[in-house]
Amino acid sequence: MKICYNKLQKLMIDNQMKRQDLMRAAEITSYAATKINKNELVFLEMLMKICQMFYYYIGDIYQVILGE
Repeated sequence: MKICYNKLQKLMIDNQMKRQDLMRAAEITSYAATKINKNELVFLEMLMKICQMFYYYIGDIYQVILGE
């Protein structure tokens, strides 16, 4: 099972947002932003902060890929 944050990356591109902008707006750490960039697991609290910032559901920013 793998986590993929391509949806979040597309959302950031659509909003012309860089990694630093995301960190500042969602108040997440650089460590969490790096893990997201590498498609690694992060705490649910970090994902919820991002969801609140964009007014999206959690499934709108990442997907779980089964079978890998």
